Amino acid sequence: MASERLLAERVGILATTTKKDLASKVSEDTGCRKDLASRMVDTVFEAMRDSLIDGRRIEIRGFGVFQVKDTRPKPAARNPRTGQIIYVPARRKTHFRPGKLLRQELHKPLDQKAEES
Repeated sequence: MASERLLAERVGILATTTKKDLASKVSEDTGCRKDLASRMVDTVFEAMRDSLIDGRRIEIRGFGVFQVKDTRPKPAARNPRTGQIIYVPARRKTHFRPGKLLRQELHKPLDQKAEES
């Protein structure tokens, strides 16, 4: 996993972390079997999904906040392909606001991150 990430960074491609990668990390750090770690990761994401669908906010200290926000209707949006004016109804969307520690790490200049690695 780490070697793939280093290769991707050298080539300039952003690496993707999958649920399987997260389950492997949980398995390594806790010493539990991979199938159990996979079920735990799935359960966490199901609980998060259910909370967001119900409109509840998810706050994870040191990481960030997930919440659902309502959008306003757009009565005069334009279809870019046809140019036709269409109505876009109000809907809900997910929003993530990073926590203080994550925001500090993400806002560091790229050359500073490379020196720390």
